[in-house]
Amino acid sequence: QVHLAESGGGLVQAGGSLTLACAISGRAVNETATAWYRQVPGQERVFVASIPWSGPLTHYAESVEGRFAISKDTAKNTVNLQMHSLKPEDSAVYYCASAPLFHNIRRNTRQDVYDFWGQGTQVTVSS
Repeated sequence: QVHLAESGGGLVQAGGSLTLACAISGRAVNETATAWYRQVPGQERVFVASIPWSGPLTHYAESVEGRFAISKDTAKNTVNLQMHSLKPEDSAVYYCASAPLFHNIRRNTRQDVYDFWGQGTQVTVSS
């Protein structure tokens, strides 16, 4: 059974930094493409960043490009999202997602690419 658990959310002031972690069980991070999405209440969930199962070709939403960085920790089997220069508009519930084994996501941001999702972690950026 595949399970994803996000952690690291919290309250931070604008301009600050936060690192989210997505712990994956049932799949190795080197076998599954993973992504982060975020959702504000009353709005649709939107793409933030993704990393393929193999190779360095990460992909970011324009709104976070240059401020966020997605990476893998193979020793812990986690996918991390480092967030810098945070803005109030980054406030949302952040979800991680895992694609089927060895699926090539390329620059695809569609949510139906991913078959397992975490429960989300709240990030609040105060102004």
